[in-house]
Amino acid sequence: MADVARQGRKAFAFNGHESGTRHPLVAAAMVLPLAAVLVFVFGGWDQLVAQASSVGAMLGR
Repeated sequence: MADVARQGRKAFAFNGHESGTRHPLVAAAMVLPLAAVLVFVFGGWDQLVAQASSVGAMLGR
């Protein structure tokens, strides 16, 4: 019985609300600033451009 109560608290702590769904634009708005900071800090812009051009070439564009 204690395990069930502990799992319930854990699920609520990570979720924060009961619906469990998030709009994709909200998720993108949360993740894109962090991604931009990481690209800037680690100098990954060149790698990002190279990867995007590789994907574009693979798709035939």
